[in-house]
Parts: sequence; C-alpha cells; structure tokens
Amino acid sequence: MDMTGQERIAAPRDVVWTALNDPDILMQCIPRCESLQWVSESELTARVKVKVGLISAGFTIAITLSNVRSPESYTISAEGKGGLAGFGKGSANVVLEEDGRETILHYEAGAEIGGRIAQIGSRLIGSAAGKLAQQFFADFNAAVSQ
Repeated sequence: MDMTGQERIAAPRDVVWTALNDPDILMQCIPRCESLQWVSESELTARVKVKVGLISAGFTIAITLSNVRSPESYTISAEGKGGLAGFGKGSANVVLEEDGRETILHYEAGAEIGGRIAQIGSRLIGSAAGKLAQQFFADFNAAVSQ
C-alpha cells in the first residue's frame, strides 16, 4: 500500500517541525493513540488501537527517525505488532516546504501488513488508512495553527 500527498498547514515551518517532534501533540492527533514517547534521540515507541472491519487490536509500534534535516525533512520508519491480528511496517519521507506564513507538508509513504488484518482486503485497508490520514492532518492542522 502506497500513499503520496501533501497538506497545507496554517503555521510556519519551524512550528510544524516542532509539533511533528512533540509526542504530546502527536498523541492528540494520531487516531486512537494511547501512548507515544521518546526512547532515544531518534526512536519512539507508541501504542495504538486499530479497528479495520471486524478486527480490533492494539499495536505496539517502534518508530525510528532517520535522514533528519531539521527543520526541512526526515524519514519515519515504523514497525508494529498486534499479536494475533498481525503486523504492519512501513516508512514515510516527509518534506516541509515554506510557503509564506504556511507550510506545505509533502509525504511519500509505503506500508505492508500481514496476519489476520491483511486478510480483510486491500481496498478496505486502503480506505481505512486514507480516513486515518485525513483525520490526523485535520487534527494536526488544528493543533499547530492555534
């Protein structure tokens, strides 16, 4: 599953960069995120509830940031385990482009899933991922443009 897009955020690039690296802000914006914390300078761990179709599971996710060019871009890699529900892993390249007093966040992401959750079907999973991304960006935009 691949996703590419951009989001216009009503805040300067430095504000957006700081928010993208603030676990408290991200926890508010990531749908069904129960915890998110730094474990090192470039690694975070998260706990997220996922519901796709009839399957609901909690995932423990290890997140690594690489290729960091503050405040312009980085690569986010994540691997999540949801027990019997399955697993997910993926990465995203994120680039922040200044546009006056706003920021355009460009992203290219790819993911793969396995286990019971993968048996649901790619169309349903793609639709769910798209809705989660829309909700995240709406909440994130509201959080940083206050």
